[in-house]
Amino acid sequence: MKILGRIGRWFGVGRAVSLVLMAALVTLRIADPAPLEALRSRTFDLYQRIKPREATLRPAVIVDIDEASLKALGQWPWPRTLLADLNNKLTRLGAAVVAYDIIFAEPDRMSPAVAADSFRNLDAATRDELRKLPDNDAVFAEAMRASRVVLGESGHHLPDGAAKPPSVGFAMIGPDPRRFLLNYPGLIGNLPVLEQAAAGRGMLTMQPEADGIVRRVPMLMNAQDTLMPSLTLDMLRVVTRASAFRVNSGPAGVRSVAIPALDMPTDGQGQLWVHFAPYDAGRYVSARDVLEGRVPPERIARKLVLVGTSAVGLRDIKATPIDPAMSGVEVHAQVLESILSKSVLTRPSYAIGAELVVATLFGLTIIALGPVLGAAMMLGLGALVSAAILAGSWVLFTQQRILIDATFPLLATFLIYLTLIFTNYFREQLQRHRIRTAFGQYLSPELVAQLAQSHETLTLGGEDRNMSIMFSDVRGFTTISELYKDDPQGLTTLMNNFLTPLTNAIIENHGTIDKYIGDAVMAFWNAPLTDNDHEAHACAAALEMLRRVDILNAQREKEAEAGGQRFIPIKIGIGINTGRCVVGNMGSDLRFNYSVLGDSVNLASRLEGQSKNYGVGIIIGSNTAKAIGDRFAILELDVITVKGKTEPETVYSVLGAADVAQSETYLQLRQVFGDMLKAYRGQDFDAAEQMILRCRQAVQPFGLDRLVDIYTLRIAGFQKEAPPADWNGVFALESK
Repeated sequence: MKILGRIGRWFGVGRAVSLVLMAALVTLRIADPAPLEALRSRTFDLYQRIKPREATLRPAVIVDIDEASLKALGQWPWPRTLLADLNNKLTRLGAAVVAYDIIFAEPDRMSPAVAADSFRNLDAATRDELRKLPDNDAVFAEAMRASRVVLGESGHHLPDGAAKPPSVGFAMIGPDPRRFLLNYPGLIGNLPVLEQAAAGRGMLTMQPEADGIVRRVPMLMNAQDTLMPSLTLDMLRVVTRASAFRVNSGPAGVRSVAIPALDMPTDGQGQLWVHFAPYDAGRYVSARDVLEGRVPPERIARKLVLVGTSAVGLRDIKATPIDPAMSGVEVHAQVLESILSKSVLTRPSYAIGAELVVATLFGLTIIALGPVLGAAMMLGLGALVSAAILAGSWVLFTQQRILIDATFPLLATFLIYLTLIFTNYFREQLQRHRIRTAFGQYLSPELVAQLAQSHETLTLGGEDRNMSIMFSDVRGFTTISELYKDDPQGLTTLMNNFLTPLTNAIIENHGTIDKYIGDAVMAFWNAPLTDNDHEAHACAAALEMLRRVDILNAQREKEAEAGGQRFIPIKIGIGINTGRCVVGNMGSDLRFNYSVLGDSVNLASRLEGQSKNYGVGIIIGSNTAKAIGDRFAILELDVITVKGKTEPETVYSVLGAADVAQSETYLQLRQVFGDMLKAYRGQDFDAAEQMILRCRQAVQPFGLDRLVDIYTLRIAGFQKEAPPADWNGVFALESK
């Protein structure tokens, strides 16, 4: 049982959930829903965009019925006599085969006989003469007989009569491939006179994926229950003078299509994965240039010529992995280039199995090692696994032109990684809850929170940090407590009502409560959590504390009036200092608290004690003042040395936030009081005395009369008895 328990603890909930997820993902991959297929296709597209096929071999030429040709020779459709002329010129230029990415399904409406029947105003003699002229389609057919031409046909989904036999035979190895192929019950063909003159005919039909992108082109199709080759496949047969195609099929579908000189691997539906190359203007020759004799023979000689159009108005535009608007005729040219340069992409029948094996192996590796390694190492392992999957898929694509999907193994690895992370997270949260339950009764909440977070052994010690420390105390608390000498419960309620808003103000401004000492509060910033703006947060908390004390006093005054009791307002003084401190678990081996120590802490306490002497609510040290800059309204009070210290400290008061700092009353006070301090420290006491009057007026909105009184007495004293020769304006405090 102990062994089973250890195995259970090692296995864990995370591994169990991850194994269930692994099984679900394998099932999902076998089902292959549309989103998964789309993700895989987009990845293969990205591969082609990053590394498209290099067009080192250009066996095909596109004779383009482009915009310039249409502008010069008239709108489409052209007369078949013009196409016959084009065909004859291509033959004389040495074209190995000419294929038309055009279907000639209807008679030429410009044939003389058609014109004779169309124009009703013609006299009988003229009509008879027109009917004697050669038919345009016959002229075009005659031109075809003088060359090797492959005509295009298209499948559609509406039955349209009896099937026409293919122009060539098929030798089949394995089961009948027709049940695996794209099936079209209808066929749009060419005029019989043209088909009889052509050397071959092939299917033009391409079936884009669900997202509208052409990635594969059918080499074979089942049209009207008849096996039909594609246009490009029949072009290759004609140019190699092959008598038949060989189709190799298996239980899962078509494997390849071959002619004696070429073996073309396909997917199970008989479609070829095209390895696209970037657009190259060298593939194109304008039909106008051919007709006007401006094309040199070497551009056409021994080439596989495709006649088609790139004109946008004729709507033969396809989206491909590397080009959102590629002409349909160029897709056929790219197929020929891929086949003849032996750069056809393949997705072998074992691809799905290989992807499942890779996903399972790497998934099990993550499941086994992840929880043992920890979060950081687990992330590194996940990154390493992902890199290996991507690298393997990329190398197979670039070196072997094999398409192996990296997205499913990556997705499986990522989801398993997330599952382990989340299950570990929830397990840790449960463990933290247990720690809080176990230790919350006799340890401080701060220490319990840290213990739950780190799970580390409770030890003494700390770390050195730059921190802001605050001390707050009630002035004249003894007098207030005398009001409750017969009501200790009332005093307790008052203290709770007083300390709660002050505590909230500190916590809301990212502070940590260190301790309560009677009516006093000690707090600090930048520990245990890092706070990069701790000085400003401490000052903002101090201002909010003063505001909430005012609200409390207003409530107490109303209650006192209603009860006919004496009201004494609560007034607090706050001292804030910033500096290096040691923060950590302080205390004995049996009982300790998360607290802070250092000279900066002592100075903050001394500053709080001086807030009453200077008659200000908040007093801060020079480091704090430098850090907050102009974001708060601060006023320099004095340069002092506290009892027991020799280093002088410039102290300031915080009078308000940014809105006060921009007010005219504050700016005037800062200027007037600053001028007075300058005269005072320069020992120009008569000038300082004159400025005191202006200072007294300027401090009225801020209630700083006590501060003016201090300097009035100092100036009067120095006027009677000059300071020592080495006096530097520093005031030495005699009390804490």
